[in-house]
Amino acid sequence: MKNSATEKEKLWNSDYLKALGGNFMLFFSFYILTPLIPIYLDEEFHADKDLIGVVLSGYVLAALLVRPFSAFFVDTFDRKKVLTITFFLFFILFSGYIGAGTVLMFAIVRTIHGLPFGAVTVANNTVAIDVLPSSRRNEGVGFYGLSNNLAMAIAPSIGMFVYGRTGNFQILFWIALVTSLMGYIFARSIRTRPRPRLRTKQKLSFDRFFMTSAWLLAINIALFGTCWGIMANYVAIYAKEEMNLTDGTGIFFLLLSSGLFVSRLYGNKALRKGKIVGNCVEGVIVSTVGYTLFAAVPHMWAFYTAAVLIGLGNGHMYPAFLNMFVGMATPDRRGTATSTIMTSWDIGMGLGMLFGGMLVEYVSYSSAFWASSICQATGAMLFIVATAAFFQKRRLSI
Repeated sequence: MKNSATEKEKLWNSDYLKALGGNFMLFFSFYILTPLIPIYLDEEFHADKDLIGVVLSGYVLAALLVRPFSAFFVDTFDRKKVLTITFFLFFILFSGYIGAGTVLMFAIVRTIHGLPFGAVTVANNTVAIDVLPSSRRNEGVGFYGLSNNLAMAIAPSIGMFVYGRTGNFQILFWIALVTSLMGYIFARSIRTRPRPRLRTKQKLSFDRFFMTSAWLLAINIALFGTCWGIMANYVAIYAKEEMNLTDGTGIFFLLLSSGLFVSRLYGNKALRKGKIVGNCVEGVIVSTVGYTLFAAVPHMWAFYTAAVLIGLGNGHMYPAFLNMFVGMATPDRRGTATSTIMTSWDIGMGLGMLFGGMLVEYVSYSSAFWASSICQATGAMLFIVATAAFFQKRRLSI
């Protein structure tokens, strides 16, 4: 019995490691293209900044539309089947980038690709939470996010290196295709425990698709997503056009992800002790300093220092928010909880990409980055004043 209990409490079980591997490959294939797509659209199709914003936001908006339905399917049907089907679609659609010969075709493929991305991220997150022992869930969710961070650290750097040496975007599309296939193979090999079927049919309601009880958390994370949508999607073209840093974006994302990585390793100690709110407060304050430095000081040292600070802040903030959403959900609503935080983040990111592109095109890069700083500060104030107490009153002891 003792050995059995110990095994149940094991964090690094094989299925959890497979979920981490699949998640890493998923986000590697995503991030290797993210900072380069604005440059690709500019160089290959001579698209202006607001059109780039529309193309970029189409992907996120498609993910946004599908995620609530993904939550319903993940919570209603076999989660492993949902994961493998959506991961396969995510993988195969990378081939569309290779064949897209016009900006319209590229925009269509990119937007459609957002649908399986939105679904597979919900499914993989939920499966990863399922294979974690309940006593290690807070800690495991934090480490799960490290696989995203590691992908974010490595993928843009490799992408910028390949682009700088070859100038060939087709190679990058093939790399993304192959790495997403590897992620699909990882996902297929995960073993999930069968979940008991609900004997009584539940009424179909909006709460099956979106966790309405966490509405204030959703608004708060959407504000932070807006900041990220502006900064992350325009930093590469800003570095190239305004700071003459051809390879600077790879270093920027490496530093940002290093900050995320270090922050999550440190923050996991607090999460293990249940200090979710305190962890989040630290994160939102540090991120606010980073975004403000990025907007206020247009120099190389500030450019790179801001990357570290934003990484450190988000590394504390996002896992804490995910734990708060999951902490307010019953086990049969974990898919809805993970979908809701992602949907809220995507709403913010989509708005950030869209309005950030308009600000860059018609005003300046500085105005766009100041908008992200103000949005981050507003979100930080909202969390400290209201959201933290909102969560404490509604958290469940499951």
